Amino acid sequence: MYQYTDFDKRFVRERAAQYRDQLQRHLHGQLSDDEFRPLRLQNGWYVQRYAPMLRVAVPYGELSSAQLRVLATIARDYDVPDAAMFQHAQATQDNIGGISAPPLTKGYAHFTTRQNLQYNWIPLEKSADVMDLLASVNMHGIQTSGNCIRNITSDERAGVAVDEIVDPRPFAEILRQWSTLHPEFAFLPRKFKIAISGALEDRAATAWHDVGLHALRNAAGEVGFRVMVGGGMGRTPITASVICEFLPWNQILNYLEAVVRVYNRWGRRDNIYKARIKILVKAEGKRYTDEVEAEYQRILTQDGAPHTITQAEFDRVQASFVPPQLAKPSALSAEAIHSQLAKAADTDKDFARWLQQNVAPHRDPHLRVVTLSFKRLGQAPGDATADQLDAAAELADRFSASEARVSHDQ
Repeated sequence: MYQYTDFDKRFVRERAAQYRDQLQRHLHGQLSDDEFRPLRLQNGWYVQRYAPMLRVAVPYGELSSAQLRVLATIARDYDVPDAAMFQHAQATQDNIGGISAPPLTKGYAHFTTRQNLQYNWIPLEKSADVMDLLASVNMHGIQTSGNCIRNITSDERAGVAVDEIVDPRPFAEILRQWSTLHPEFAFLPRKFKIAISGALEDRAATAWHDVGLHALRNAAGEVGFRVMVGGGMGRTPITASVICEFLPWNQILNYLEAVVRVYNRWGRRDNIYKARIKILVKAEGKRYTDEVEAEYQRILTQDGAPHTITQAEFDRVQASFVPPQLAKPSALSAEAIHSQLAKAADTDKDFARWLQQNVAPHRDPHLRVVTLSFKRLGQAPGDATADQLDAAAELADRFSASEARVSHDQ
């Protein structure tokens, strides 16, 4: 799991303190709603119909047990709306004709399909306390909203997948550091989402992101990425187009700089429904691709390729992903373990079904990847109670070296 540097830790603490000051000035009338809006949005705070919604970044889906426990505390102690407002919201939903919706829930966290986490009922007055709690475990909501580069997502099995070409997490972290507070890309035409996959199977769903990077090796065995641009879901679902078949790994920042620069110049700002890069790529086609290539060449030749990733920089980031200190492996062989599981499955149909649906191979034959499903009958997909988050933290401590991953599935 990535080990945050002193700079990382100081940065999120200072950002939380800055937000507290901004919130207090807003609550005391020194910042108007219009003045406060961009400040809260830059920290992941939306204002919806009844209460604020906070989106918490989970870079490339990695969570520690300590982070899970803080997320549980926030759900239990802060996702608590005013009773009268909550009753009004429930009554409004109940009066919507033609649908049968489950009751509204509070005290939950909600996992999104982009590995983030959301809360829907935290009172704005308590939002600074929540930011301090998040900062205590190196978490935040920076760039989880607004027209900027959002959280970098990846394969939930990154680093342990049996079909992995290269571990994508160091590249995802490099992308996170490059995109966070990037001065040129803070006010794009629309939000911008990047996903990166390092395995044969595309579990990161790169084809439905604004930019998807899929690792591969060329004939010489060198690592690079297939670059796809212009994917997305929503009201206009589009599969991304391949604009570069093989990009050397050390050029991904220079190339993405070109991709986003052209989008920033050409993307529509007059119509929010046509502002995503997928609309631009579909409308311009080869003209967009040619302009990206021209911009990329200018970056390499005129700008001096400022974002080329050196081997030393890659090694530094890669070393920050410290292998977990796992319990001593079983004395049994991998074959013996598999035989024991098969026998247990033969005698217990429920266990057999769980084993088939929730357990996947690990690159270490003595280990397995186990999926925990929070979904229950009558519960919205993605919702997790505070107790479930605490239970996941306990299981992570007992069986997974205090590490968990967030998948793209709900």
